[in-house]
Amino acid sequence: MESKAPSVEEFDESSYLHTIGRRVKSLRARRGMSRRILAQNSAVSERYLAQLESGTGNISILRLRHIATAMGVRIEDLVCDRAPETSEHTYLQQYIRNAKRTEILRLYRELSKPRNFRRSSIALVGLRGAGKSTIGNKLAEKLNWRFTDLVRTIEQRAGMDVSEIFSLGGQPTYRRFELECLDQIIERTDPAIIEVGGSLVSEPLAYERLLSSCVTIWLRATPEDHMNRVIAQGDQRPMVGSDHAMEDLKRILNERESLYERAHYTIDTSQVSIRDAIDTCLRFPAVDKIVRLV
Repeated sequence: MESKAPSVEEFDESSYLHTIGRRVKSLRARRGMSRRILAQNSAVSERYLAQLESGTGNISILRLRHIATAMGVRIEDLVCDRAPETSEHTYLQQYIRNAKRTEILRLYRELSKPRNFRRSSIALVGLRGAGKSTIGNKLAEKLNWRFTDLVRTIEQRAGMDVSEIFSLGGQPTYRRFELECLDQIIERTDPAIIEVGGSLVSEPLAYERLLSSCVTIWLRATPEDHMNRVIAQGDQRPMVGSDHAMEDLKRILNERESLYERAHYTIDTSQVSIRDAIDTCLRFPAVDKIVRLV
């Protein structure tokens, strides 16, 4: 006997719209996008985005959900870009949806086991303005290692700068290049200091690969130091040009904090000098081990 699908009346529509709004706002922050930039990239007005994030999204969202409910499926089954290609794919989707937290954790640990890479590189993560370029270059120079900027590597591979990649192909194209270039960098055998873009941590596959292949160090700083350093560098990218730049910056840091904290080590660059930061890096046990082996 088939289970009866929940009726439209059983859903709290206001709560559902607020949930969607919170998800949009959270994902936007993790990717470091102001509402203005998201509006430009999606061809959706800032006014509508503000309504969506406040929980008063267009009624069409609810109507689509009603249709899915009436058919006994989930709304994501209707709007997913990639439909299940096989019965195995469908089974795994349903299995994950219904799995208990303990089972999800077990599967996650199994899938995220380190690949056959010997950790021989150090990766610096953090928001721009944290000191990744300055500290990374000086650390590489001190160790006589290669310094690699992942974002610059992506631009070289694509033959265009980041803004053009996003303009022509959007997030999916950039993330594809990001993963390909990351693999290319970590598969090399010579040791390196790797600077990665601040938003890489919000991409699960790329971040897991980085964590399993490199010793990762989060360079953190106060929002004020992040902002002042970026401005001092003459960076005119969207966040700095926004009237709500500091508010956006704090939201990004808040949303990404739990992700950055997954790095193996942390250095607060608002509290120490560049020289002290480098000395601290070299004292970390995993870093010391790599240096001794090279």
